[in-house]
Amino acid sequence: MDRRALPSVDRLLRDPSIAALSKVAPRNVVVAAVRDAIADARGGRGPLPEDWSSEVADRVSRRLTPSLQPVINATGVVLHTNLGRAPLARAALEAIARVAQGYSTLEFDLDTGTRGSRADHCGSLLAELAGSEDALVVNNAASALVLALNELGEGREVIISRGELIEIGGSFRIPEILEKSGAVLKEVGTTNRTHLQDYRKAISADTGAILTVHRSNFEQRGFVTSPEPAELSALARERNIPFLHDIGSGLLADLAPWGLDDEPRVQDAIRAGADLVLFSGDKLLGGPQAGCIAGTRALVRRCRANAFARAARADKLTLASLEATLSLYREPETALREIPILAMLTADPEVLEERASKLAALCPPWASATVIAGESAVGGGSFPGASLPTHLVALTPPALGADALALRLRLSRPPVVARVADDRVLLDPRTIGDEDLPVLGAVLAELDLT
Repeated sequence: MDRRALPSVDRLLRDPSIAALSKVAPRNVVVAAVRDAIADARGGRGPLPEDWSSEVADRVSRRLTPSLQPVINATGVVLHTNLGRAPLARAALEAIARVAQGYSTLEFDLDTGTRGSRADHCGSLLAELAGSEDALVVNNAASALVLALNELGEGREVIISRGELIEIGGSFRIPEILEKSGAVLKEVGTTNRTHLQDYRKAISADTGAILTVHRSNFEQRGFVTSPEPAELSALARERNIPFLHDIGSGLLADLAPWGLDDEPRVQDAIRAGADLVLFSGDKLLGGPQAGCIAGTRALVRRCRANAFARAARADKLTLASLEATLSLYREPETALREIPILAMLTADPEVLEERASKLAALCPPWASATVIAGESAVGGGSFPGASLPTHLVALTPPALGADALALRLRLSRPPVVARVADDRVLLDPRTIGDEDLPVLGAVLAELDLT
């Protein structure tokens, strides 16, 4: 067809097959799909459609499919940032449903019948678990850091080691966050070695705070050194300046029995004397995206009164799910069992092997599924050097090839995200729930690559 003789929008809308789409989709969606199809054809952005009705139907379907949709994470990366990090515990999901379906006491005091504060809903519980005097929840960890730095360091120097000027997710860098907060960066030490004396020499009348940032997304080994948090805390108290400790992942549970002991726990950071401890809610804590600030009552109150606190405040669904997640920590064994992230990280190797065998049995013959030994990853910038032994289901597809099979899996319903190595597709049962095994088996069967 000559591109100059493309059908008009009205003509396609009168086509019986396309007109029928308006019975299952809003008319404006159908019209937009028609216009897009014609515009792409006119602009030469692909071949001319052989069947306009099919082309429009596909575009309508894509427009009606939510862009944010659930996937099966078969990668074995437990805290997969691109896949939404921590899945929520059932108690958190139930809390969200209770609060979302009607009105709530978000900012209402039932005792007095007057306006309350949303900061009341998680603060005391978080402080109880952290062992701090007070706590505050905002919408993410980066905003928690900006808020604390703005309150304590705006227009003043904040001392930080050069070895901690790291880049976190999304290309955000600690120096840039410091700049946006209004604080003045004062670097001390070198990339690999910073001593307590370096901090001591840097303190002046212009010092607003000392900041240390846990290097959670990489490791330094060899000729490296840095002061312990307790040493920095003692120095800060001696010079009467605040000490901020950004620990990143928000670990509350004791995972040392499973060989995971390289991340600072919130409680340990508080005990070491940090005035404010900053961390995420959706990493090792296992809750929703949130930024948590735990510390002294005086400094937390100052952060709560800062104007940035309103700009970064958490919504009711975040507060409800975080409170429910935190409540599980009151019984450590319950937390390990009920919080999905913790259950995955502490999964029994025999259970993983059994789950892998079940999944392999559900795979169609063309996949040539075998169970092999492998490793999972914690992910989310946590425990970067940790090794999590697991058992993988390795799929050796026919002529299609591993990369093509991985693509087909991602485009399936539900989408399945897997690893590819040595021309095989690898499925890690650590991040695949028992309830997802038959679903994944059905997805593979529907591909029918015989």
